Amino acid sequence: MYKIHNYIDGQIVEPNSDKYLTITNPATGEIQGNVINSNKYDFEKLITSSKNAFNLWSQETPLRRSRILSNFKNLIEKNLEELAQIISREHGKTFEDAKGSVTRGLEVVEFACGIPHLLKGDFSQNVGRNIDSWSVRQPIGITAGITPFNFPAMVPMWMFPISIACGNSFILKPSEKDPSCANKLAELFTEAGLPNGVLNIIHGDKSVVDNLIEAEDIKSISFVGSTPVAKYIYREAANYGKRVQSLGGAKNHLLVMPDANLDQAVDGIIGAAYGSAGERCMAVSVAIAIGNIGDALVDSINSKAQTLKVAPWTDNEANLGPLISKEHKEKVENYITIGENEGAKLILDGRNYNIQGYENGFFVGPTLFDNVKKEMQIYKEEIFGPVLCVLRVENYEEALKLVNEHAFGNGTSIYTSDGDVSRHFTTNCKIGMVGINVPIPVPMAFHSFGGWKQSLYGDHSMHGMEGVRFFTNLKTMTSRWPKSITKGPEFKIPTN
Repeated sequence: MYKIHNYIDGQIVEPNSDKYLTITNPATGEIQGNVINSNKYDFEKLITSSKNAFNLWSQETPLRRSRILSNFKNLIEKNLEELAQIISREHGKTFEDAKGSVTRGLEVVEFACGIPHLLKGDFSQNVGRNIDSWSVRQPIGITAGITPFNFPAMVPMWMFPISIACGNSFILKPSEKDPSCANKLAELFTEAGLPNGVLNIIHGDKSVVDNLIEAEDIKSISFVGSTPVAKYIYREAANYGKRVQSLGGAKNHLLVMPDANLDQAVDGIIGAAYGSAGERCMAVSVAIAIGNIGDALVDSINSKAQTLKVAPWTDNEANLGPLISKEHKEKVENYITIGENEGAKLILDGRNYNIQGYENGFFVGPTLFDNVKKEMQIYKEEIFGPVLCVLRVENYEEALKLVNEHAFGNGTSIYTSDGDVSRHFTTNCKIGMVGINVPIPVPMAFHSFGGWKQSLYGDHSMHGMEGVRFFTNLKTMTSRWPKSITKGPEFKIPTN
């Protein structure tokens, strides 16, 4: 048993609150630790620290900030395996999956190291006679991020490295289900030379989230999670005059054309649908079989899915681990039951998945439905588990219509050898992130991550230049210098 407390002013601090939330081991179902549920006095200490830190940090040069970020990058690389172990122990995902997620977060840190270049403004000479105009980007103040359980390193690093590089202070409220990684990242940043209070961590439940939304000193809220919560965060934070980027849920479609390389498509689907136990917003949860490829596609997915090993993260051969909680396991299994009752054909059933020695763990095995219809609940709603729905359509036009009419618009992909179809798809699908023969089209850190429709609330996506714009205010200046009334002949300017 261990206790996780807030990280404020460059150190772990004793809380005012005496209330704790439990941290459960998803592989065993046992309580393994407790995390503080912060109260208003803990929150007041947090705001004071963040405000004082911003006043100093915002005056630092971008080059100085970049050098500290570079030190932070090096420390993450040195501690990557420890960070991955922390993630796997509390989240349950496989060790390799955890390492990969840290690496994707690290890429944003690498991008943020280029902040001296990224903050360069624009300049126009002679916008009017002897009048010049230029723009700069300046930090906005105290910024905050509320992050989900499924990527306790990567998603926070979508936010705070760029915010801090831009000169802001940042408050991170991680998921209470796996809070330890956030504290470790903050410790490493302090070790890298980050001044105390520039990155603070506060733990707790919804009351802490509401405090962040309502706090007058906090100028922006970043969020990643389910669509109902994303909508709530967006509405409430905007009501308090905050800038908001709020990423919600997904139902990502992968189209398989009759001319697709079937082996490549199936390999992509297996990893994208069942990797990380389906607990990721870019998971492929719908495969659309177009034309006559349906039988071969379903047979191949079924065959390969059965070779996947479901096991705790301590098993080096594990392909996917448990779900995050007992409640979420029950929710996913209930969706499988709903799918059966709706008339979808259950090809592979992941319910009642027992592992010797881990009978109380939250494991759900790979699940495959065929002949799913667009009216079904399992098609409409985000399941967030290792459940794949296969729909069959006659042609590409029908498939595109399914993608565009769905409420979510996070990611999509198409497998085909046809350039005309792929070009039409990338141009005409109403989705934020698109892949061609790539199953999970997550952009690199120097591009931006974000969906459309009910997958994103707010005007800005995460990281890349969208992140820089979100965490800065644009200021434009226009100037004309008059002639000095004290000028003598020595100030004469040539007329040529």
